[in-house]
Amino acid sequence: MTGPTSEHIDVSVPQVAGNSPASDNQASIEDRDPSQLDARNVLRAMNVDASTGLSSEEAERRLEQFGRNELESAPPVPKWKKFLEQFRDPLVYLLFVATGISVVAWFIERSQASHSGEGSEALPFDAIVIVLILVLNAVLGYLQEAKAEKAVDALSKMTAPQTSVLRDGRVSHIDTVELVPGDIMVLGEGDTVSADGRLLSAASLRIAEASLTGESVPVSKKPDTLASAKALGDRSNMVFNGTAVTQGTGRAIITGTGMNTQVGKIADMLSQTEDETTPLQKEMTHVSKILGIAVCIIAVLVLVALATISGFHSTQDVIDSLLLAVSLAVAAVPEGLAAILTVVLALGVQRMAQHHAIVKKLSSVETLGSASVICSDKTGTLTRNEMTVEKVVTPSGEVELTGTGYAPIGQMVGAGGSDLASDAPERVETLSTLAIGAMANDGDVRKDEDADEWKIVGDPTEVSLVVAARKVHADKQLGSMNRVAEIPFTSERKRMSVIAEDKGDGNRLSVFAKGAPDVLMQYCTRIRVNGQVRRLTEGDRQTILATVESLSGQAYRTLGQAYRPLGTASLSEVPGVVSNAAGQVSDISEQDEAIEKDLIWTGMVGIIDPPRTEVRAAVAEAHRAGIRTVMITGDHPLTAARIASDLGIIRPGEQARTGDELDALSENDFDATTSDVSVYARVAPEHKLKIVSSLQRQHNIVAMTGDGVNDAPAVKTSDIGVAMGITGTEVTKESAKMILADDNFSTIVAAVREGRVIFDNIRKFLRYLLSSNVGEVLTVFGGVIFAGFLGITQPGVEGVTVPLLATQLLWINLLTDAAPALAMGVDPQTDDVMGRAPRGLHDRVIDAKMWGDIVFIGIIMAVVTLIGMDMHLSGGLFTDRSVSALGHDAQMVEARTMGFTILVFAQLFNAVASRSARQSAFVGLFTNKWLWGAIGLSVALQLLVIYVPFLNTAFGTTPLNMTAWFECLALAAFVLVASELRKLVLRSMKR
Repeated sequence: MTGPTSEHIDVSVPQVAGNSPASDNQASIEDRDPSQLDARNVLRAMNVDASTGLSSEEAERRLEQFGRNELESAPPVPKWKKFLEQFRDPLVYLLFVATGISVVAWFIERSQASHSGEGSEALPFDAIVIVLILVLNAVLGYLQEAKAEKAVDALSKMTAPQTSVLRDGRVSHIDTVELVPGDIMVLGEGDTVSADGRLLSAASLRIAEASLTGESVPVSKKPDTLASAKALGDRSNMVFNGTAVTQGTGRAIITGTGMNTQVGKIADMLSQTEDETTPLQKEMTHVSKILGIAVCIIAVLVLVALATISGFHSTQDVIDSLLLAVSLAVAAVPEGLAAILTVVLALGVQRMAQHHAIVKKLSSVETLGSASVICSDKTGTLTRNEMTVEKVVTPSGEVELTGTGYAPIGQMVGAGGSDLASDAPERVETLSTLAIGAMANDGDVRKDEDADEWKIVGDPTEVSLVVAARKVHADKQLGSMNRVAEIPFTSERKRMSVIAEDKGDGNRLSVFAKGAPDVLMQYCTRIRVNGQVRRLTEGDRQTILATVESLSGQAYRTLGQAYRPLGTASLSEVPGVVSNAAGQVSDISEQDEAIEKDLIWTGMVGIIDPPRTEVRAAVAEAHRAGIRTVMITGDHPLTAARIASDLGIIRPGEQARTGDELDALSENDFDATTSDVSVYARVAPEHKLKIVSSLQRQHNIVAMTGDGVNDAPAVKTSDIGVAMGITGTEVTKESAKMILADDNFSTIVAAVREGRVIFDNIRKFLRYLLSSNVGEVLTVFGGVIFAGFLGITQPGVEGVTVPLLATQLLWINLLTDAAPALAMGVDPQTDDVMGRAPRGLHDRVIDAKMWGDIVFIGIIMAVVTLIGMDMHLSGGLFTDRSVSALGHDAQMVEARTMGFTILVFAQLFNAVASRSARQSAFVGLFTNKWLWGAIGLSVALQLLVIYVPFLNTAFGTTPLNMTAWFECLALAAFVLVASELRKLVLRSMKR
């Protein structure tokens, strides 16, 4: 209804030339609270004419003065800072120190060579290669983070970007960010309110403010001036940014934009909260520290051993010792760890995005896999957020309507699903009841052909009546009816009436009404039963009230329907209706007592927001994975308990706890309650925050979903905040670490599964990388400490002889750490990840058992490598006579080539073995095609290093014969054999 009513007020004031500045006046408006000022005074203070709005020039000036209508976010981090962030890792620091040592050693060698006239290495090759790899890793990490940010930016474009405003005397659509104080917003059903404003006019205006106040029922709005200050939810003449119009029309003058809105105040508070580091970030920091400390200790031990055994007799000895420290650092640090971790997480993020889960921070992926509690809102996440009429109860009986959601597809069946005869009284009465509900209605549903979906206009509850009528073609009974007036619904009246004229009956008028059954029944004196109208008895009333109670106990929202033929063609002729001298009724809404009386009761409907069909299976899957599902809603306790029971969150008969009950608990009792109760109803925003904090105190990793502004604090406080992509406000999305593009609980569970798979894969490549690096460290350490036994240091040869060169170790890490480890990071799911309990809050990613596995494989790797080197050196334990005639330098090159190659192949065998800590490597051996491709690539590159002459020079290698290759493969394969034997023992012990 858009015609004039008494709710419209004359707000015209003389036009102020040029819409003069409003800064001082706006400040006074904010100080005095616009809700307590007359609309004319607000217009005058803002220098705006209600009939024309702002001029384009003045709007542009105010936009420059007040800024864009958007919430301030944290200042964007410069790209160079984001790039440098990739180097913030103790392992990277260690490599930079090693690089510095290498450069110093090269400089000293060059100086000595220039004095002696000997040639020296033209460039510090070791240092250059290390720096290049570090930069490459940083670039890769930066690009992956940037890609994730772009996905989030793309999601933000889902929100409606334009608002209707009155400018230059006409209504136009402008970008929401260009709204300014003084603009007059034109509001209609389905619109989002884009700024705070004082109402100038309203016609049956109702606004859903749940996102701001938590109020689940849309609030009626009027432009009347408030006599005193009211709480936010009671400012009936104000509209607020981020809320939505569910019914009616209106106009409001903007009094605050951007951060000067109520939403902006909450956003400002949230900006002061610091983000917690994720468990994975903490663990990687811990691992980095352990590796750094370990390599420093080993380096000191080796240098002390060298000083004790042979001493430092020259500068060259010092240089060699420093280069040995470089070798140890390179051997200990998995240079590709940060990049591989980033890539694996980014690939996981991409897979999640394909399933409608947008993860804003890569490291948050692993947190999802560790979640032990998922706290979820009900509406739209666990349910469809599509109010549906499921039951119709008439005087002759009860019928059920099939089909859910807003698609008008379904049929009428008897109680229990039985068929109904075409002339059954229940069928006839149901058609009449639904027809009345569709007529006394401001909602509508339309088919969006492009999106192939049904979209609603107006209040979801009203739309459910329209959909129900269309399902069974009840709306056809209204074919000749034409709506002429409306008495709107208000929270005080709890009913709505529409007056319609029947074109097929001489334009005679009838009133159609719907409302809360107990209220509507007070205006009914008759009842229609089996086509006949009779007096409504006290017994009828008690039966109806008992039915209401029964339906409410089943969590249905009930609405009664009634009608009355007025018998005239003009409202002025209706008895009791007041009209003027010209026979015109000034305001029909003031005539409700005369019109809404002597009504005929036809029946009532039971409406519910049905659970999503896929959520029950998702909840069961979460329970199987040891994850509690907790429902937190502002809805009625009976409704919450019913939905929770249907979804398997609680057992049938269990009750929901309310916010009032929680307020009466001490902290200890509160914790005891949250450890057991899984459904909370009628809760305020502060209750959500307290519930999350309580669960965290109990050492849970908590995921919290939310859509409204009032959910944002709890979402940000939780370990993994999840915002709704469709219904969520911008503040909530900003606070969250993950956004659900489909607002579906099942997506959260799917993301948890993906998080667990990613975590398993992270453990796989960590086991592989660290055991390989431990093998390298022990090879260098053992080669120095036992040099005399192995023939690495021979009589008459001065100085320190490093078992493997730093460049060789770096090549091994680059070759075997990169492609195979990355392939393991995308390994298909090998175990039932949802069949085990969540990882504990304080559980290490690398626990004691895994460290034992890492050290065991590292020792085997070092032993076989040193044996292979010894076999090609004279004076060792396993001297190969075929090379005994070679000089020491040539022997050393060949021995290093052997050790170099054995270590490469040992790590490739280790990649196959590391796919599981207990399961045999031969189970599903070829399921990961990427891994075998990576192994093939590594083998090919190693062959190049051994057989290409200029690479021989760069890496200190020499070609190997077939016998040497046989020895390399046999020794390297022992890593896989030893791993399989250890797994066999562990499986036997477990059995």
